[in-house]
Amino acid sequence: MLKRCSVLAAVAATVLFSTASQAQYKDEYTVSTVLPSAFPWGQAADKWVELVKERSDGRINMKIYSNSQLVAGDQTKEFSAMRSGLIDMAVGSTINWSPQVPELNLFSLPFLMPDYAALDAITQGEAGKAVFAAIEKRGVTPLAWGENGFRELSNSKRTIQEPSDLDGLKIRVVGSPLFQDTFTTLGANPTQMSWADAKPALTTGAVDGQENPLSVFDVARIDQVGQTHLTLWHYMADPLVFAVSNQVWNQFSPEDQALLKQAAIDAGQWEIKKSRAELDDTLAAIEERGVEVTELTQSQHDAFVKATQSVYEKWTPRIGEDLVKQAQEAVSNRDQ
Repeated sequence: MLKRCSVLAAVAATVLFSTASQAQYKDEYTVSTVLPSAFPWGQAADKWVELVKERSDGRINMKIYSNSQLVAGDQTKEFSAMRSGLIDMAVGSTINWSPQVPELNLFSLPFLMPDYAALDAITQGEAGKAVFAAIEKRGVTPLAWGENGFRELSNSKRTIQEPSDLDGLKIRVVGSPLFQDTFTTLGANPTQMSWADAKPALTTGAVDGQENPLSVFDVARIDQVGQTHLTLWHYMADPLVFAVSNQVWNQFSPEDQALLKQAAIDAGQWEIKKSRAELDDTLAAIEERGVEVTELTQSQHDAFVKATQSVYEKWTPRIGEDLVKQAQEAVSNRDQ
């Protein structure tokens, strides 16, 4: 009798555990992004959702909420919302998450990464691992890298070829103190605002210029709001991070964690390859619409590097001296 009770108890426990495990999975998981499917950023999220649904045979369903709608349009609150469990997952920008994760300011250091080989050397090396560890320590599990691209500068007033050309220009920047410092150091007047407010401000002339990847300039038709001068200065790149709230991540089985992570890696690699391959056509389309495109010479580029050295002196201690050194060494030793 005792043996039979033990067996029944074991069966009951198994059923209870199975039911509890199933209860942990939501019918649908929220995925936050800033930009929708018309942009590479949104396409990265689309691919992740698609791969997870396919590989889980529909067991794990994710729904994308673009335009930062889960945080009322304030993209800088996305990380906090994910950390607290209000958002399940995100494909987010290192810039937007930097207020909560200081190490992410690494990618916003001006002119740290001159090319894609330098960016890859950082994200795929020890510095990239250290950044992911910093994110995880703050309540969010990072899974893979994506890409929003190098951010270029546009304005409605003049050609930008040297630091003095920025004097007095009102430039829209995201909510990052490092961006404020960079543009202030260059003599501009940086104005912080969300992306939702940026285009109206450009339309009315409340700001003179903005900085964004070419894909954003193209798809959002920034040329239609007076941005007729575009400078390719590659002053910083904006990696994207596929991530899950720790609260949600810990509810998945190890097998499903592996599935989600591999799907994110595959989606990120697909999006990075696609967005880089489209750059030449994107630039050609922008030029065809009458935008004056200026590409800095090496000496012009060096002048901007020299002009922003004080930003490094201020921000390296905040980011972490070891991390900055790791990144600089990765750039120096990259395969070009």
